[in-house]
Amino acid sequence: MSETVDLPPYFNINPDTALSELGDPVSSDGFARIAERCRLGRDDLAGRGLDQSGGKVLRKFSTWEITRYLIPVAQAHFRRVLRANPHLPQGGSETEGGAKWFTLDEVLALRAHFAAEGSKAKEYRPYRPEGLPAKMVAVANFKGGVGKTSTAAHLAMSAALDGYKVLVIDLDSQGSMTSILGGKVDDEWQTVFPLLARHYATALQAENRSRIDRGEDPKPLDETLSEALKITAPDLIQKTHWPNIDLIGAQLNLYWAEFQIPVWRMASRSWKLWDALTDTLEADGILDQYDLIFLDTPPALGYLTINGLAAADILLVPLGASFLEFDSTGRFFDMLHSTFASIEEGENMAARALGRPELSFEWDAVRAVLTRFDASQQAELAALMQAYLGDTLSPHRQDFTALIGQAGEQAAGIYEADYRDFNRETYVRGRATFDQTYAAFKRLLLGIWRREEQAAETEAEVANG
Repeated sequence: MSETVDLPPYFNINPDTALSELGDPVSSDGFARIAERCRLGRDDLAGRGLDQSGGKVLRKFSTWEITRYLIPVAQAHFRRVLRANPHLPQGGSETEGGAKWFTLDEVLALRAHFAAEGSKAKEYRPYRPEGLPAKMVAVANFKGGVGKTSTAAHLAMSAALDGYKVLVIDLDSQGSMTSILGGKVDDEWQTVFPLLARHYATALQAENRSRIDRGEDPKPLDETLSEALKITAPDLIQKTHWPNIDLIGAQLNLYWAEFQIPVWRMASRSWKLWDALTDTLEADGILDQYDLIFLDTPPALGYLTINGLAAADILLVPLGASFLEFDSTGRFFDMLHSTFASIEEGENMAARALGRPELSFEWDAVRAVLTRFDASQQAELAALMQAYLGDTLSPHRQDFTALIGQAGEQAAGIYEADYRDFNRETYVRGRATFDQTYAAFKRLLLGIWRREEQAAETEAEVANG
């Protein structure tokens, strides 16, 4: 009796059957039709979490959540304080006599009350030294799919829940971060593009003044540059459904900057393109209006990423615990070294010749963060990566859980998920991994701020004799 063998599915494919399944060739217009279908589907998916005006709405928070995660008091004490202070937000119930739920605006008002009236030994508001500018945090890696945007979004949301005022700047023309935060961006003039153009236009104006002084003809400012000179960062900032997260969004046309910036650089070699984002945000007072600014960069080391990295005080590099991602991330750091060392070398040759201070890029902290971690499969490789990277690799591994998967499917953050949609243990376990990621980041942030605060105190003591 002959033995029946199940052949692999790639044997015995009939060419005529394959042809009947193939469909017509695709022209460039076909891309437009596919893009339109994606847009319609994306709008449908996103629209399921929108309010009547078409904007995203942040869910409310229960007394259990508030006292466990946001305001460190016992539930009984929390309720007593509300009863004793009827002027405070009292929340609302979905059923008569049911649990109270609060908007995040209400939670922030309650946190302010506890900070003013509660125990000074408890951390009702996060540490934030006075007089120091916002810290800028770039989340970057030129390998896609490593959890870059997800990590940036959840850190921004964690910081907002912690009480910080946050600005998110989407530098990725794919606009995923903009979608997560419900942003609406019509064209490149509502992205960071006009800020970069303005910085170049200002540099060109300065160069033209020097040219005129030397009796040379000035270089023309085209319509794009003239228009950019009228735009400031506050013109681009939009509110989100989070009361303390604002956004400068992105969309596909932002990618034009990758072609335009080198053209500007060739026209004016003196333009310091890597300072464009830093200088414009500082000039427009943005660093004084926020506590944290998160920069979500494209998965490539282009000009937008260089601007984000040069502006950043803290660099976070997400990666998975796999050989290919470890290898790719090593190449990313190698390219970072080549890029910034090359900029320094080019600038400092001229600086030394003219007796000017030399350029030296510096970051307060750089950390790699393991994402989508599966301890049952990746523990050995993660330990090896930790051994080689040492302090550069954060010891916390960001686990992948069912909650993370569902949040990603809904283009929402974990902190936007209603825990009633899960088993409560699943919710607690799912958000715990991001709480720990934020805790590791916050430890960096507070250490940096404290170092700067102590340096300022020492400088003041020296100045006062």
